[in-house]
Amino acid sequence: MSLFTRKRIVIAIGFLLLAGAAAYYQKTQGKPKDEEPKYRTAQVDMGNITQTVTASGTLNPVALINVGSQVSGTVVELNADFNDRVKKGQVLLKLDPTIFNAQIKQSEASLASAQASRRLAMANLERNQKLVTQNYISGSALDLSKREVEVADANIKLAMAQLERVQADLNNSVIRSPIDGVIIKRTIDMGQTVAASFQTPNLFQIARDLTKMQIDTSVSEADVGALKNGLSARFVVDAYPDREFDATLRQFRLAATVLQNVVTYNVVLDVDNKDELLKPGMTAQVRLVVGNRQNVLRIPTAALRYKLSDEEIAKEEKARKDAAKKDGASASATAMLPASEAEDDLAFRSKNETTRSFKIYKLDAKNQAKPVDIKIGVSNFRYTEVVSGDVKASEQVVIRALDKAGAGAH
Repeated sequence: MSLFTRKRIVIAIGFLLLAGAAAYYQKTQGKPKDEEPKYRTAQVDMGNITQTVTASGTLNPVALINVGSQVSGTVVELNADFNDRVKKGQVLLKLDPTIFNAQIKQSEASLASAQASRRLAMANLERNQKLVTQNYISGSALDLSKREVEVADANIKLAMAQLERVQADLNNSVIRSPIDGVIIKRTIDMGQTVAASFQTPNLFQIARDLTKMQIDTSVSEADVGALKNGLSARFVVDAYPDREFDATLRQFRLAATVLQNVVTYNVVLDVDNKDELLKPGMTAQVRLVVGNRQNVLRIPTAALRYKLSDEEIAKEEKARKDAAKKDGASASATAMLPASEAEDDLAFRSKNETTRSFKIYKLDAKNQAKPVDIKIGVSNFRYTEVVSGDVKASEQVVIRALDKAGAGAH
């Protein structure tokens, strides 16, 4: 092989190496980098959703009776203490009966005096009736005798009423339990004086049955629309942090409570306390189950709160117009591209269109946020049911914008 031929081969090989190096450089260095993600997304899936209403309340006995005294006196006998189980009619305490016994004797004496006065008046009446027939006295004297008899009858009735009253006071000096139950509070001690001059003092508090209790809760006005009698609930108390208890909504009370412009309603729940683990006065954290859906299409609730910023909306519309022009669409067709919907026309729509309608954003094939109108069902802080809308399982929906994109999440 000649020297000239070898030079040509070397030159050809050099050209081939340069071409390979240029192709490799173009493949590695000239390839555009992948676009960094602009959104934090989550996947649409199928699953269960439970919607709850939370509230705080206090455990109380279903029936709580305050036992007082209608009369005053000194406690001479105390037969009940805290946590004692009592029966209806059982003697709880006795007041000193000395004064009541003296009043009874005084009333009995007044009654005897009134009866004696009547006997005297009757004797005078009978005597005067005979004297009138013999014309020894006038008719007016006879009328006066009849009046004395009537006054004596009235005095007897008055004395009998006074005697019944002091006998009732003596009976009331013995305090008895009005129901079967448990004493949860006692405010009296042996030898203490009970004063019942202006109001009835509360001596005992008796719970009818601690195996049946109730929770008095305060529910916000925003949540009462989903409540109805018979709803199931679960609650926890600080005494048993690792255990949940069951309850049932029994009553929604219409009287509202307004505190610092916050409106709440009292909701009463029944609790089965057969083990008597729950005590009166405990604070309960309640979760009322107002909705439950099984195997439904759901999205993260955070997707409902996300909205594109004004800059992103303008950028997305410009991108759609540029894409339409690049695809050969006419200027008139480009002008017909849908713009972002204004949200100030909600007042002119029907209630069904606005109450459960939301706009979310899902990623299209080019990883761009595409607005989608949906209607939702039950919802909680994690998931929301999708009733209708162009959303399918395994698609990605936007929950917030990443900081690198320069847009914040709402």
